[in-house]
Amino acid sequence: MMSAALRLNQIPVKRVWQKNPHRMASTFLVESEKYSFLKDLGLGKVNSGVFNGEWTGNGEIVQSIDPASGDVIAEVKTGSVSDLEKCLQVGTEAYKQWRNMPAPFRGEIVRQIGEELRKYREPLGKLVSLEMGKIKAEGVGEVQEFVDVCDYAVGLSRMYSGQILPSERGKHTIIEKWNPLGIVGVISAFNFPCAVFGWNAAIALTVGNSVLWKGAPSTPLVSIATTKIVSDVIKRNSLPPVVSLCQGGTAVGKKMVSDERVKLLSFTGSTQIGREVGVEVQRRFGKFLLELGGNNALIINDDAPLDMALDAAFFGCIGTAGQRCTSTRRLIIHEKLYDEFVAKLVKRYNLLNRVGHPLDEATLYGPLHNQQAVENYKATIAEAVKLGGKIECGGKLIERPGFFVEPTIITNLPHDSPVVHKETFAPIVYILKSKNLNQAIEWNNEVDHGLSSSLFTSSIGSAFQWIGENGSDCGIVNINTSPSGAEIGGAFGGEKHTGGGRESGSDAWKQYVRRSTITVNHSADLPLAQELFLNKVTFFAIASTLTVGVLFYWFLILRRRDQQFLLDTSKRHKSTAMSTDVRF
Repeated sequence: MMSAALRLNQIPVKRVWQKNPHRMASTFLVESEKYSFLKDLGLGKVNSGVFNGEWTGNGEIVQSIDPASGDVIAEVKTGSVSDLEKCLQVGTEAYKQWRNMPAPFRGEIVRQIGEELRKYREPLGKLVSLEMGKIKAEGVGEVQEFVDVCDYAVGLSRMYSGQILPSERGKHTIIEKWNPLGIVGVISAFNFPCAVFGWNAAIALTVGNSVLWKGAPSTPLVSIATTKIVSDVIKRNSLPPVVSLCQGGTAVGKKMVSDERVKLLSFTGSTQIGREVGVEVQRRFGKFLLELGGNNALIINDDAPLDMALDAAFFGCIGTAGQRCTSTRRLIIHEKLYDEFVAKLVKRYNLLNRVGHPLDEATLYGPLHNQQAVENYKATIAEAVKLGGKIECGGKLIERPGFFVEPTIITNLPHDSPVVHKETFAPIVYILKSKNLNQAIEWNNEVDHGLSSSLFTSSIGSAFQWIGENGSDCGIVNINTSPSGAEIGGAFGGEKHTGGGRESGSDAWKQYVRRSTITVNHSADLPLAQELFLNKVTFFAIASTLTVGVLFYWFLILRRRDQQFLLDTSKRHKSTAMSTDVRF
């Protein structure tokens, strides 16, 4: 099961290539002047997929595919298990030096990484768009997320701290200290091939860990280009390779999950695979951070600001072609607004004509990532129709090169229909009609996942119900904004089958460290805790009790001895009397 799981719920890349008519092409996109930004990132026709202080790769050679055209971008020499072993050895040694450097110094290195990413924001963002399939604005925005979390981590390097707590014992102080773990392993997914690594790496490095990265098999060029930028900063500062990369297949992922040197494993992917990863890491008592699926709902209350809600729904449903963990999968609309809202949203969908290659400036809607995603889209729509769903718009493939499908709206299904409760990583949204807010909240919470959610309302009472104990059970609970996306300042993650992990802002840094509770005795005595205060009153009370006890004990012993003496004397007298009677 682990072998299948660690493919990150994606079709194996080589199967996609077998269907790709350009596989044997003599020229790759990296050789075209149109894509010169690839060479600006240090990429060539064949690229090493392993960095352990040096660039190498002894695994199979794979090809990276542009999902908008099916063309080959470049080739990558992936890593083997022996390459991963070298990364683990190097990461362990680098950690020993890195952990002893002052936290503000580590923050300075992360600051430099952020500055270097700023220089390459445009070309790296274009690569994200080209290899993943999201539009250029989203690709560049993803790199900006990495930059932003670096800025956050710089501040964190001078702020993350434990507590000083009051002790119940005099002249004692309790201190909390947070120490690094060791190697933090990151297995990231194709849909955010740069930012997810950034969320983890910036924080993990700042608090003193080294980082080992395995990017998604189908976006290896983003992993390589990002690692080149980060490693150049590290080399310029004459530091050991505290960041390493091993692009590889199932065997590499399986080794990362099971190896005890990986103290924390951060995994982003499907719930099915995340469950198996969590079990394997827990088997060795390691720490894990799971960022898994989402079945996110946007609730339109009867007092919602309608135009804002319409914009949020449109973006949340079709952004990144429905391939965000936070994409809107369910719209729960109050019955008073249902007909009007559905009509307006369908009209907005039908006006979407800016479909094209992600790097074209005019494009607002790009492709799915690979053929497997297309097959999942087709199968889900067929299932929904079979269960009685009505396709309001979309539902078909778009006839053009690449993996393009129509964004789809489906109505007429019960809120608890199996297909509605299943996450499909595609631009499909189910629209449900609710009677009131309580019912809408109940439907929001009834699915297995608990990542993101949103309520549109003008009522302060409804808003506070939504964020309270009787509201959404998700990790992200928004009001009057889309469920899709998040800022780096807040902790990102969800509940239930979403995994429960948190990355990026707030106090998510605590997952990358271990806590030590320290008690310092600065007195001349050795008192005990739990209210046994050995002060004078307590001492004399205990001493008095013990004295009385000892005296009473000796009194019992002496009394028993006296009683035994009297008994023995009586026996001797009787014996003497009997002897006299015999003799006389």
